[in-house]
Amino acid sequence: MGNSPLGRAVGAGTVMQVAMVVIGHFVPSLQQAGLFPIGGTLIGLVTGWLAGKGSPAGTNAPTVARDGGIAGGVAGVLGSLVSTALGDVPLVNLTIAGGSTLVTGALGGLLARAMGKKA
Repeated sequence: MGNSPLGRAVGAGTVMQVAMVVIGHFVPSLQQAGLFPIGGTLIGLVTGWLAGKGSPAGTNAPTVARDGGIAGGVAGVLGSLVSTALGDVPLVNLTIAGGSTLVTGALGGLLARAMGKKA
């Protein structure tokens, strides 16, 4: 992954997810308001968009969706692992966070492709 668009998207998404989790840990009212699932899912969308935006022009939709889904899902699971380690969510949350960010990441990748690069 390294310096590829996918690697950069995973890195950026992970930073955003961990920042949200840490802020939520120290500001419990945000967590109690139910903002973790909404924020994490939106970050998954942005992460997928970043992966799709970095794809070469002409990349087909399934590939962009796959890369966006991978980026969103990996970042979402890593953020959820940090949240579990902090004691804010149970371990089973990994499946929920991973699934929702995978789907929204794929949608974000497709959104970036639809917005396209103008020739």
